[in-house]
Amino acid sequence: MTFFASRLRHATAALVVGLGLLVAATPASAGRIQRVVSPSGIEAWLVEEHAVPIVALEFSFLGGSTQDAPGKEGTVNLLSSLLDEGAGDMPSQAFQKRLEELSIDLSFSDELDRFSGEMKVLSENRAAAFDLLALALAKPRFDAEAVERMRVQTITGIRRAARNPDAVAARTWAKTVFPDHPYSRPGEGTEASVATVSVADLKKAHAEIFTRKGLKIAVVGDIDAATLAPALDRLFGALPAEGKLVAVADVVPKAGVTAREAMDVPQAAVRFGGPGLKRADPDFMAAYVMNHILGGGTFSSWLYQEVREKRGLAYSVATGLAPQMHAGQFVGALGTSADKVDETMAIVRKELERMRDQGPTVAELAAAKAYLIGSYPLRFDTSDKIAGAVLGIQIEDLGIDYIDRRNAMIEAVTLDDVKRAAKRILAEAPSVVVVGPVSTPAGAAPVPTPKPAEPAKK
Repeated sequence: MTFFASRLRHATAALVVGLGLLVAATPASAGRIQRVVSPSGIEAWLVEEHAVPIVALEFSFLGGSTQDAPGKEGTVNLLSSLLDEGAGDMPSQAFQKRLEELSIDLSFSDELDRFSGEMKVLSENRAAAFDLLALALAKPRFDAEAVERMRVQTITGIRRAARNPDAVAARTWAKTVFPDHPYSRPGEGTEASVATVSVADLKKAHAEIFTRKGLKIAVVGDIDAATLAPALDRLFGALPAEGKLVAVADVVPKAGVTAREAMDVPQAAVRFGGPGLKRADPDFMAAYVMNHILGGGTFSSWLYQEVREKRGLAYSVATGLAPQMHAGQFVGALGTSADKVDETMAIVRKELERMRDQGPTVAELAAAKAYLIGSYPLRFDTSDKIAGAVLGIQIEDLGIDYIDRRNAMIEAVTLDDVKRAAKRILAEAPSVVVVGPVSTPAGAAPVPTPKPAEPAKK
């Protein structure tokens, strides 16, 4: 599971087309993934589930907010808000009315490196829903009224986020650890940049991103392979084979740097961390287990126990791995009283060093693996979760049988594996970002010189 990633939306239980119907599944049933290829060669992964008359479709294009031109930050984000605001010969009101009439749940979102969409619909309305989605993907209108309305809405959101310490901390973190890289730029843009985005900019972004190259598709629900195969051409066949994406360089997040943003709030928002691992790294699964023990969000994690339970310094504290296409991150977050930042961060540093230098006990490793294996079925109890998981497996190139192999991979992690991963990830002093009152120090106390990181196991 990643941290600060937009795909966390797949980890929340959702109503299916507003009816409150859940598609029950287990890793075993979700593992029955079929590879479906359309007559023109478009591929999707399908999990058939006919118990409930619902179809969930998720898809992802290569290219996200990193494709925004300098000074035009927020272009791809604005694009994501406009695809259901009219398409083909249907202006916004007519398109939205048709979605409502057919009980279609349709949404789009942008990430750093990808652009995603999802749709849920009753089986009886599937054909009409596919036609509407195909129209939105290939022929968005970008009418002036809709563009200006969504521009105002976006700028309002940017202003609201500027008053939220957690949002400011996330943005400051990106600028601090990824200076001079597209990952440093705000995906939602700034007031100034969003104001300059033109219809021509939107059309250019659409043409570059909405192509079949790098397209990943997951379908879950009441549809079979024979029906889905020709529908894929109907949905995506009108898109060009490829576009002209701007190349993005790989980057390593900076370690040991600090930054502070002044904000008049009673509780400071803190981000800390540094370099992590990409998803394909052979040590990723060991790092995943290590992170669970250190700060993976459960009540038993070291940081939760030391920071909250024993000292009451923060309501919550968590860490996670954020593997992206061009960087791997290890990131933590907490909120604490403005006058407790130094004390809290001293404890955090101590626990990071303890994990780096000593590692967990045999009992802690066993408990972590038991939890991670036992809780895995919870990711597959709705059609949304199954579709999101299947799409993520494709994007990360984990293999169509990953669900069947995953728990065995967790079980195979040894204490030496965890210690090696900890030394790699926690080798350097963490970067720290604090958003809070001016009097709040950035908690930049020196960290003892770490031991050299061991090389990755081949």
